[in-house]
Amino acid sequence: MFIGVVAGLRFEEALWPQQVLRRISIHIAGEVVVSKSPGSVLRKWREIFGASQLEIARHMGVTSSVISDYEKGRRNPGSSFIRRFVEALLEVDASRGWPTVSKLVRMLNLNYLGAVLDMEEFEYGVGLDELIDAVKGIPLNSMLLDSKIYGYTVVDSLKAIVSLSGSDFLNLLGATSQRAVVFTNVSTGRSPMIALRVSTIKPAVIVMHGLKKVDPLALWIAETERTPVILSVAGSAREIVDRLRRLSSSPLST
Repeated sequence: MFIGVVAGLRFEEALWPQQVLRRISIHIAGEVVVSKSPGSVLRKWREIFGASQLEIARHMGVTSSVISDYEKGRRNPGSSFIRRFVEALLEVDASRGWPTVSKLVRMLNLNYLGAVLDMEEFEYGVGLDELIDAVKGIPLNSMLLDSKIYGYTVVDSLKAIVSLSGSDFLNLLGATSQRAVVFTNVSTGRSPMIALRVSTIKPAVIVMHGLKKVDPLALWIAETERTPVILSVAGSAREIVDRLRRLSSSPLST
């Protein structure tokens, strides 16, 4: 899956967390892949980032004539070239203080990703039981899940509440359909569940970590929305992320 290619990119995170850069990478790469004229899209994005063919070529370790051949359609870009091209765009932008990425974050409504600790796709669908095992979970309600889960998002709930606007919070939930969203630093669970209640797109599963007591309203909302809610008893958010990453890379996920 092509998302798996760009998911391997690593950048300095002095300003933007990896999830922001990854989402922008996927957006650019996906546009190139689905275009009938990929060379024109490569050129468009190079010009959006204000980078010359020579700059991109230097970061990719090729000559500028190679970039020109791809942009003019004399060569067709494969996944490896596209990955390196996107990486070069972001490296150029990083050297300039991220001016273009800053604009894209606003344009693509990615502000909510600042509260995201980790976000990955599963290569194959994962069952609810597998997810419960991965997060060291205990079901808090009676809801079951017939469909598979295809990814996860781990959110620092305190940071989300403090730094995100209401629309940002809804964008976060709206990006998690058929995914599990894991809220860490949760005290009673009321705030995440109220956000779930008003969101038009619902995640497949809610996982809460750090609960001191369960708010009855949170459980009522979960039942009303028919959403499985899991209590994670993992030792830390880091442990949850590590275990979910192992699940996402496991060939046994079917």
